[in-house]
Amino acid sequence: MMNRKSNVYGRKSESSSNTTPLPSTSIQEEIEWEMRPGGMLVQKRTQNAGVSAPDIRLRVAYGAVRYEICVNSRATFGEVKKLLTAETGLQAGEQRLIFKGKERENGEYLDMCGVKDRSKVILMEDPASVERRLIEMRRNAKIQTAHRAINDVSVEVDKLAEQVSAIEKSISNGVRVAEVQITTLIEMLMRQAIKLDNIAAEGDALTQKNLEGKRVQKCVETLDMWKISNARVKPVVVTTKWETFDPSPTMSQWEIFD
Repeated sequence: MMNRKSNVYGRKSESSSNTTPLPSTSIQEEIEWEMRPGGMLVQKRTQNAGVSAPDIRLRVAYGAVRYEICVNSRATFGEVKKLLTAETGLQAGEQRLIFKGKERENGEYLDMCGVKDRSKVILMEDPASVERRLIEMRRNAKIQTAHRAINDVSVEVDKLAEQVSAIEKSISNGVRVAEVQITTLIEMLMRQAIKLDNIAAEGDALTQKNLEGKRVQKCVETLDMWKISNARVKPVVVTTKWETFDPSPTMSQWEIFD
């Protein structure tokens, strides 16, 4: 009589020397594998298309701020980051999610990592993103400082441009202007040009700086031109004609004493 016993696969086999072992390939074909982030080979999760996964609530801690989001239990951490973008303003590439003391990759599934309803996840901003933001803030601060400095120069140039127009009008009408007045105005304009040169600017501020520099240069060139014309203007001499009167016969005669 032959005895029967169960093997490790739960099937019965005969304990005879003529027994042919069952092939293991049929068992292995039932197991599917997938490559996980980081190069880890794990058993692929089988999903029943007729059964929907439940939604769970995640408690997310971001510094002193707390968020609670609702997500599918079979979602990935990458999908969680997309939801957090709307809440925090951080892009997915700027986020780092920590669960159970370990940073989770975008392709990891919540349920396979042990995430359950009301589990706590820590959100941190990527250090490289923080550094980029600080650099951008410093850059914007420099641009704003440049804008303020250029605006101050622009106000002064406006005042000087009005004086240039007044001198131009006077010389055009044939009125000679004191040469020292023209020279002083040119020097004041050149001081503003030096201020512009000392302003470190980029982007829109650099464009504004160049425009103001051209305006100063145009005013100086205008004064140089009218300075030559002013030298040709003959000064107007104003004389007063005095009226003389003959002495009246009725005037008293004064006696002269030695």
